[in-house]
Amino acid sequence: MDKKQHIAIFTTASLPWMTGTAVNPLFRAAYLSKNGEKKVTLVIPWLSLKDQEIVYPNRITFNSSTEQEKYVHQWLEERTGFKSFFSIRFYPGRFSQDKRSVLAVGDISEVIPDEDADIAVLEEPEHLTWYHHGKRWKVKFRMVIGIIHTNYLEYVKREKNGRMQAFLLKVINSWVVSIYCHKVIRLSAATQDYPKSIICNVHGVNPKFLGVDKQKIEQLQNGKQTFSKGAYYIGKMVWSKGYKELLKLLQDHQKELVGLEVDLYGSGEDSDQVQEAAKRLEVSVRVHPGCDHADPLFHDYKVFLNPSTTDVVCTTTAEALAMGKIIVCTNHPSNEFFKQFRNCWTYDDSNGFAEATRKALAAEPVQLTNSQRHELSWEAATERFLKVSELDQVSTRKQSNIATKNFMSTSFNFQRNMEDASAYVHFLASGSEASRKMFGAIPGSLQPDEQQCKELGLAIPAGMQSSRK
Repeated sequence: MDKKQHIAIFTTASLPWMTGTAVNPLFRAAYLSKNGEKKVTLVIPWLSLKDQEIVYPNRITFNSSTEQEKYVHQWLEERTGFKSFFSIRFYPGRFSQDKRSVLAVGDISEVIPDEDADIAVLEEPEHLTWYHHGKRWKVKFRMVIGIIHTNYLEYVKREKNGRMQAFLLKVINSWVVSIYCHKVIRLSAATQDYPKSIICNVHGVNPKFLGVDKQKIEQLQNGKQTFSKGAYYIGKMVWSKGYKELLKLLQDHQKELVGLEVDLYGSGEDSDQVQEAAKRLEVSVRVHPGCDHADPLFHDYKVFLNPSTTDVVCTTTAEALAMGKIIVCTNHPSNEFFKQFRNCWTYDDSNGFAEATRKALAAEPVQLTNSQRHELSWEAATERFLKVSELDQVSTRKQSNIATKNFMSTSFNFQRNMEDASAYVHFLASGSEASRKMFGAIPGSLQPDEQQCKELGLAIPAGMQSSRK
């Protein structure tokens, strides 16, 4: 008999690291499990204490996975207003300082028992499968859906020998995604293209932001000033997140933007350099430490400036729209979803930015309709995800007659054998020195260390046990 469908969501980051691949999969798990019709498990990385101290903000660390799980559920409940009943499991991960990201170690697919292996959602499938040393995902799970979050090629192009690295990375990404995913969802056309992929924004907005615009409408109706502040931008303070473009635009149009005041909020490796560059401008640019975008201090800003071209679908842009602000952003594929909203003002060039900014500061935002609020919500994002992923067509039975017939098909067998061969080649290649250099992997990081095994209750490999004696 059919059982309740199980969805395992694997991602590359976890709270309290406030990055998109930590926050968005968390909300996806909450809303997919909300009606109780599906069993959902969120699979996130467990970092050793030394890595936690590097990655997590405000000196937040955890002594156990149970402690971190409690933190994650509490944070989520405070924002959604409802208690979630999905489970959380951890896989061993290590932080690569070179690439500023977490790399999975060992066979992370083992976190899900074979009897529960129905649907796997790989948030950043290329990242999760650059190194994979276990059963092929398509064999383990009946359906594997990859969601492309990050424009890795754009980031790599900005590094030394960037174009060559981007070319190689594009080939490798296409290879691993085709080996391990049945279906690929790209949040926008700003990501790398993949064969047979679907472009659909399956992300929503933290509920805390929806309804802020209604408060502004009430203030306006009561004759109060609705927006007492001008323009701002918020994002991780690294040059590649749009700060370089924004400061250049402000520098080039200082005369046209006389009197403009801009507040920048963010923390990151380039904070000191951003502050120094801002001081050299005639336009007033104030630089502040990173802050939660849901903080009431942001409610009174009228205009959100975002010139970034490295985002895929910018979370803070969606949040600003939900708060009823005017968005000034570049005419770029990453902003295509936002163009349906009248408060989204796009520009094509430097002069267009200056003109749009001036007009936005002089205008009043248009009130969002209930339909537009819904479109920004996680309820709508979940509806879009279920529609494009076609999960209702995936059987939870062990084996169907159709699947049996497919296995008897010569063409099916040929395709499967080719993928098996590719997976084996990838297994060998991912452990090579060249691969480590390409992705910034830490030598010897292909398996969890003894301490991580203890912390997660995993069996300690025999080689490690013997080395202690």
